[in-house]
Parts: sequence; structure tokens; C-alpha cells
Amino acid sequence: MGFSGIGIWQLTIVLLIILLVFGSKKLRHLGADLGAAVSGLRRGLTAEPEQQSQPTTVQEQRHEP
Repeated sequence: MGFSGIGIWQLTIVLLIILLVFGSKKLRHLGADLGAAVSGLRRGLTAEPEQQSQPTTVQEQRHEP
């Protein structure tokens, strides 16, 4: 038995159904998009504070000298 009564055969069947419904190309693109989102999040979290304090909207940019 695996996770709370779910065995390896049940997981295999679920994964096969997901593969049949979405197809391998869509799953591949989904994985690539998810990886890009995670890397963008990491870059955003490790950005220097100077970069984060820059104005982001047009109205904030107009008020600066």
C-alpha cells in the first residue's frame, strides 16, 4: 500500500488516463511553463532591493522629477 491506501497500480492507471486525456505534447508544454514560472519566481525573490523600489506604474513615474 502506498499513500493512505492508494497503491502503485491505482497511480499508474490515473497517470495513463491523464496522458490519454491531455496528450504528451500538452503535458510537455505544461511542464515547461511551470518551470519558467518557478524560475521567474525565484529571480523575483532574489532581486536586489534597489530593483524592487523602482516605480512600476505610469502614474508613479510621472510624479518623479
